[in-house]
Amino acid sequence: MSKLEIFCICIHNKLLNKIKEINYTPVGLGPDIFSKEWTRDNSGINISSKNKFYGELTFHYWLWKNRLDKIEKDKWIGFCGYRRFWQNEFNNSETSLDINQKILNKIHPSWEKYDVILGNHIYLNEIPLIKIIKYGKTAFLRNPGAIFKKGRNIRFQFDMFHGNGVLDKAIDLLDQNEKEDFKSYVRNNVSFNYGNMFICKSKELMNRYYETIFPWLEKCEAILGFELKGYEVRTYGFLAERFMAYWFNKYSKVLEVPVIYHDLTKQEL
Repeated sequence: MSKLEIFCICIHNKLLNKIKEINYTPVGLGPDIFSKEWTRDNSGINISSKNKFYGELTFHYWLWKNRLDKIEKDKWIGFCGYRRFWQNEFNNSETSLDINQKILNKIHPSWEKYDVILGNHIYLNEIPLIKIIKYGKTAFLRNPGAIFKKGRNIRFQFDMFHGNGVLDKAIDLLDQNEKEDFKSYVRNNVSFNYGNMFICKSKELMNRYYETIFPWLEKCEAILGFELKGYEVRTYGFLAERFMAYWFNKYSKVLEVPVIYHDLTKQEL
């Protein structure tokens, strides 16, 4: 039977024991001082210096460059954060107080029919019109169809909250075989799969994804740079979230599993 390893990405060294207790692999990112029991993104070939801007993607880059080829064939590899977890498909009661009952800890038999597990969809078309009028006038001028809910697509939401025209400029830097399809995706969808989270059993598929997204994000640095402030600091991660949902749905057979909120910093030892 296939094996499962889930990397839990965290910015707090104090959460080591909590992550070990749920049998996830602890990954420490950012400036905190981490013990040697953590997997880090700052050894070997790495872009850890970009963590402030790339977030969890700096670990994905490290895994790609330093460990991916060493992973067992057909082993499921997954990613979550210390506040966002995959819901246990064997126990759908989100009200359980025991985190070990709430979160995914083994492979569901249905997975064998799929290549990738993605999170549930985030819907963007519920943005109230009054909020659009208050905060998104320029975005609305670029996306007049947003007057209707079906027009409040991925592109409109990105323009409104992450910079007008930024997504379009980034898409123009993609290779031709992705550019038109991704452009169509962000203009014709009002939702995308949750976060930079996936579980995959194919090293080859993961390698293809990383070979696509990281050169693209590096090109985007020419547009965005690193003089970003406030919410804009996370723009590279926001671009990756939308692209991940598009790419895996295009190139693989996807099963969706709900993502639940459980903040380990608020859980008693």
